[in-house]
Amino acid sequence: MPLLRATILGVFFLLIMICTSSCKKNNPIQNTLKNQTFNTDDKEQMEAYFFIATATLSNAIISKSQVAQQKTSDSIIKQVSKKIENHQTELLHEVTALANKRLIIVTDINNNVNKLDLYKLIDTNDASFNKVYMNSITESLDKQIETFESVYKRTNDEVILKLVLRYLPKLYQLLRETEQIKKQQIN
Repeated sequence: MPLLRATILGVFFLLIMICTSSCKKNNPIQNTLKNQTFNTDDKEQMEAYFFIATATLSNAIISKSQVAQQKTSDSIIKQVSKKIENHQTELLHEVTALANKRLIIVTDINNNVNKLDLYKLIDTNDASFNKVYMNSITESLDKQIETFESVYKRTNDEVILKLVLRYLPKLYQLLRETEQIKKQQIN
C-alpha cells in the first residue's frame, strides 16, 4: 500500500510539473504580434488625428471654395477661391495617399459642423455672401494652420514633417490673401 501511494504521488507531482512548465512557455511570435497589433501609442494616435483632421478641413475648404466660385460676382474672390481649391485638392490627395499607406481611413464620419457651415454659406444672400465666405474660409485656413503647427511640434515622422513644410508656407500665404481681401471689403 505505501509503495502504491508513493507511486501515485510521484506520478501526480510529475504531471503537475509538466503542466506548469508547459503553461509557462510563451510563444514569442504570438506575443510580438499581439504587442504590435494592439499597442498604439500617443504618437500614432496624434498622427492618425492629423490625417483625419487635415482631410476633413480640406474637404470643407474645397466645398466652400466651390460655392464661392459659383455664387460670387467678385473676380478677386473667384481667383482666390480657385487658388485655395487647387491647393486643398492637392493637399487632400497627398494626405489621403499617406494615410492609406498607414492604413488610416480619412473619410468624413460625422462632420456636422462643417456641413452646417457650408449650408450657412449656401443660404447667405448675395449682398453679404463675400463677407460670410471670407470669414468662413479665413477661419478654416487658420484651423488648418493650427493643425499643421501642432503636428510639427509633436512628431518626428519624416514624411509628415516634409508634408507640413511643403504646405504650411502656402497656407500662410492664402491666409494673408484672404485677410487682405477682408480688409479691402471693409474699406
